Formats: sequence, C-alpha cells, structure tokens
Amino acid sequence: MIELQHLSKWITIGGAKTYLLKDINLTIKQGEFVSVMGPSGSGKSTLLNVIGMLDEFDEGEYFFMSEPVHKLKEKHRSQLYKQYIGFVFQAYHLIDELTVYENIETPLIYQNSKTSERKAIVADVLDRFNIVGKKDLFPTQLSGGQQQLVGIARALVANPRLLLADEPTGNLNSKQGEEIMELFTKLNKEDGVTIIQVTHSEKNAEYGSRIINLLDGRIES
Repeated sequence: MIELQHLSKWITIGGAKTYLLKDINLTIKQGEFVSVMGPSGSGKSTLLNVIGMLDEFDEGEYFFMSEPVHKLKEKHRSQLYKQYIGFVFQAYHLIDELTVYENIETPLIYQNSKTSERKAIVADVLDRFNIVGKKDLFPTQLSGGQQQLVGIARALVANPRLLLADEPTGNLNSKQGEEIMELFTKLNKEDGVTIIQVTHSEKNAEYGSRIINLLDGRIES
C-alpha cells in the first residue's frame, strides 16, 4: 500500500541542510497496524505528514496504492488524500464554528456526496461513537475525550483505507485512551483499515503489529 524509497526531507538554515527525515526506506502493507516511536524531534510527525500528503519531501520516491506520489500534481495528490486517507490529530483540529454534526460531515462534503447519503452516513457514525446526544454542540462545549472522539469520527466518516493518527490519546485519561486504542484495533481487524500511529506510549505502541523506531530522522529499527 505504501512504499517509501530513499526518502529525505530537509530545511536549509544558513546554507546548511538540517535533515528532518533522512534516507527512509519503508513498506507498509494493506491491513497492517504500525506504531511509530522515537524521542521528540526524531521526525515522527513529519513522517506521518509526508505519508498523509500534507507535507512535501525533497528527495526519494513515494508510492501510495501503486501511484507515484513524487510525480503527481497537487490536484491528483489531493484527490488521493481525500478519497483514501483519514487523519487523527492530537490537537483535534475541529472547526469551532461548526457543530459536532457539521464537523463530522465536512469530509463527505469534500467528496461531493449527496445530501441524503451524507445524512445517513453521519447518523450511523454518531450512533457508532455514542455521540448522538452531542451532535448539536460546538467543540468548546465538549471535554477533551469527547473532542477526540469527534475527531476520530470525522477521520472515519469517509471510510478511509488508511488512518493516520498522531498521538491519538495524548490528551486523554487512561480509560479514554484504552477505549480509543480498542476502537483502532477493531477498525483494523474487522474493517481492514490500515493504521499508522505515532505514539510516545509503549503500551499504545504494542497494539500495533510492528513498531518502527525513529531517531534523528532515520529509521533505527
């Protein structure tokens, strides 16, 4: 599903290159659940953003579902991203001016789904996440755990093949965190969603079928 070959990303400061990612070679198969670990500044979030096509890279090749991302125009990349990838951010990234319902509906609007279809899909997701009673509230009226649930519901509403999660339980208490990780496991095993999560937590990392360790922008193991 994902193949990175000799991929590097850098920033130039005072004429010198500082590598954010260096010579990354990585293959992730459809249906895998991969955890990415490493100290702060090791390149974990950068790697996730590159895989999610939110960030460009400077060197190397990236194939996503056999498509050569490194050769694609931005419009084509954007279509791939909207169609196949869901993103869960630690900081939620919910839109404060929109209700829970409208936040969850947003990806479907980008996909030009019909109104009747959108209603049915959003109703199903609200039910699945037990947040029907919260649908008319705004993000600021929710607890951190509820906001994270809404963020995950929004990431999943368009039925992505790939779910990218950046510290998905970072702002949650341990019980909420466990519930989120159980949900991810279920999505992975029952729905076949490929998941890549960035985490500092050894416990959360072990939910994955393999762990990738990053250090200074390189894959250590």
